[in-house]
Amino acid sequence: MTAEQTKSAWRGVYDWLQTLICVVVAVVLLFTFVGRLSRVEGASMRETLQEQDLLLVLNSALCGGYEPGDIVIAQRADFKGGAPIVKRVIATEGQTVDIDFATGVVYVDGQAQEEPYVREPTWVAEGTEFPLTVPAGCLFLMGDNRNESEDSRSSDLGPVDTRCILGRAVFLALPGATASLGEREWSRIGILH
Repeated sequence: MTAEQTKSAWRGVYDWLQTLICVVVAVVLLFTFVGRLSRVEGASMRETLQEQDLLLVLNSALCGGYEPGDIVIAQRADFKGGAPIVKRVIATEGQTVDIDFATGVVYVDGQAQEEPYVREPTWVAEGTEFPLTVPAGCLFLMGDNRNESEDSRSSDLGPVDTRCILGRAVFLALPGATASLGEREWSRIGILH
């Protein structure tokens, strides 16, 4: 191998390494400042989300606040061993939540909520007393699979401080196997509602 060929080979290796380093830095910056990937654990969001769904999550700093209906990822060291949880925002600070467990209807500020995403009506109380006004800087979160979800109805979790919200789930990137079929439904990939 001539000196020119050796130099050309090293230049190719250098270019390849430079490209690889730029890609790694770009990915790290993207996941640090823009978003992250999060995997769904458990059945609390069935049928909207399934176990092992992979979600694209927009970081809290970019969300500009949260609204009822948003799907969020929360993490608190004293809840579920510090593992992230996926829930839906039901009410924000200052709103009053009440649940009629006899009929399964959720009320926010006295208005019955239309919740087409829930698997079944809300029958399970979990210990929080209602009506409950959401404290400043907090969100009231519930799973879509209400009767198999440990959420803000639980006195262990209660309303969640917005500083514990990692971000808003915006896109289903890779579906897990659906509980009813036992296989992935690729048609589920897309924007979350």
